[in-house]
Amino acid sequence: MRCLLVDDNKAFIEAACRVLDPNWVKVTSTASNSDEAVLRFGELPPDVVLIDVNLGDESGFDLARRLAGLNIRDLAVIMTSSGAKDDYIDLMAESTALGFLPKAELSADGIWRILSEVR
Repeated sequence: MRCLLVDDNKAFIEAACRVLDPNWVKVTSTASNSDEAVLRFGELPPDVVLIDVNLGDESGFDLARRLAGLNIRDLAVIMTSSGAKDDYIDLMAESTALGFLPKAELSADGIWRILSEVR
């Protein structure tokens, strides 16, 4: 599974690549902001996009809506944050994202679980 990871924290990106690559989720591209994410998305469309809720001055939820506006079939977007899921219940309810995965629980199994719940 190809993954685009969007996060403004380089240390988290490096850690996520170490955690996900050996577990059948290959981080094929990364981005630190919305414009870069859309560019990377167009270069090699991923199977799943992991987006940090807070991208510096930008909202990850805005990026999720922007990607949904591209009308890509079977687009799988999962939001992530170091905060708790309960902190984002209202935003998730309005979001185009399929689910939320806390950064502390990031794993291939967590991604598969979310994808299997909605498909």
